[in-house]
Amino acid sequence: MNDEASLSAPPRRTRRTRRIVLLSLATLGLASAAYVVRKPLMMSAPLCMTGQWHGCFDTFNGVVLMTLVALPLAALLVWALARCRRATGDTSAWRTSLAEVGMVHGTTPFLWMTMMPGAAAGTVPGRVSLIPLRDLPTMGSLGIVGNLLVFAALGFFAPMRFANLASLPRILALGAGCSVLVETAQYVLRLDRVSSVDDVLVNATGAVLAAMASRRWWRTPAQAPSDRPRPAPEPAV
Repeated sequence: MNDEASLSAPPRRTRRTRRIVLLSLATLGLASAAYVVRKPLMMSAPLCMTGQWHGCFDTFNGVVLMTLVALPLAALLVWALARCRRATGDTSAWRTSLAEVGMVHGTTPFLWMTMMPGAAAGTVPGRVSLIPLRDLPTMGSLGIVGNLLVFAALGFFAPMRFANLASLPRILALGAGCSVLVETAQYVLRLDRVSSVDDVLVNATGAVLAAMASRRWWRTPAQAPSDRPRPAPEPAV
């Protein structure tokens, strides 16, 4: 009887059970969220289904709807990438593929919404608010939640993909840096939006909170692939 095989079987079953539970919870959460906001989303459905830009891709409801519609395609892409990596012997193929697709699919829609121009875009100069916590009370609960989610996917998946980002200070710096770039772009492009330091603070906080939620799956330096060539074995004397 192989004792090593018998000892390794329960952990594998436990990990598989955990993955199934997490996937089920994530699916249930997405389904619940979609049910809660089903009425606003369905308002944009006719325009989105016919491929019309106005009323779909230039509205928050339309972008959220198309993000949900694209979820099966994102899942298929994760499966395809993981299968290709497993063929090359990558032991973390599923985690790496999920992290890459998750970062893009979870961040791009929010960046799109933050860069949507206002009614007076191009005609009014850029506005800046550099006093911390001054704009926070005016955001409202929906605005705060939205700002927390802008870089949440990046904070959640980046440490799972890159060992160099597997620390909360680095994720904080990453979220803050990306948010500064977005606020700067809003100001330079004169999108009729206020470039606020509070947006940077809330965006970075959302990235850190999401990173804390994924901490148990972070990639460690020992798991990161090494580009250094392995030394050739010495010939036996």
